[in-house]
Amino acid sequence: MSSNDTDLRDEKPQFVLPLVVRIERDAPPPRTDALETAARAVLAILTDDRSLGEGEWAQVMTDWQDARIRKVVRRARGAEWRRAEALPGLTVAGAEAEVRVFPPVPLDGWPKDLARLQVSGTDLDDPAAPGAVPEGTPVLWMSPELDMSAGKAMAQAGHGAQLLWWALADADRKAWREAGFPLAVRTAPAEAWAALTTSGLPVVRDAGFTEIAPGSCTVVSEHPALSR
Repeated sequence: MSSNDTDLRDEKPQFVLPLVVRIERDAPPPRTDALETAARAVLAILTDDRSLGEGEWAQVMTDWQDARIRKVVRRARGAEWRRAEALPGLTVAGAEAEVRVFPPVPLDGWPKDLARLQVSGTDLDDPAAPGAVPEGTPVLWMSPELDMSAGKAMAQAGHGAQLLWWALADADRKAWREAGFPLAVRTAPAEAWAALTTSGLPVVRDAGFTEIAPGSCTVVSEHPALSR
């Protein structure tokens, strides 16, 4: 993308894609499960009928993607989660995680029941190391060099999934969607990270709005179709 393209994106009205992760006090989801579920939630809303053609979300989805691709993850529990579920959107469930994604909203125009939710407090852990990635499964490789909160990492995984979707041919998109968007999120081996970021695969470079320096490479997205 040229600097002129970036300037044009910055000049357009800016929107953000809200994601809310359910974190009950006594039953927080595993971190990797939350990251994978957030990534699939982004794919789900990108491909939902309401986001396409003449769908009710289509125009705002287009406006959001024409500007900066911003995502913000907030947390909810109990009554907060029930209020969030009552708003237009869709919920994606992982093994234990639940993430609700909503159509984009203006940066300063969040619905009240989402605006009151906290961004902080999304620190999650994996009780056990994630297992091996099944053969042929798309992988979102997270940077081994950056320390991100789970909320920030969930947003980055969502970016990685979106870039991967854009990179695929129509037939590969169709097959991935029909399979239910299987994917894995893993931290890249430190010794492989430099090669991954220069491999030609989709790379997420953060805008630097929160937590990390602008231009930082956060995710490399790998799909078997891109290596054919």
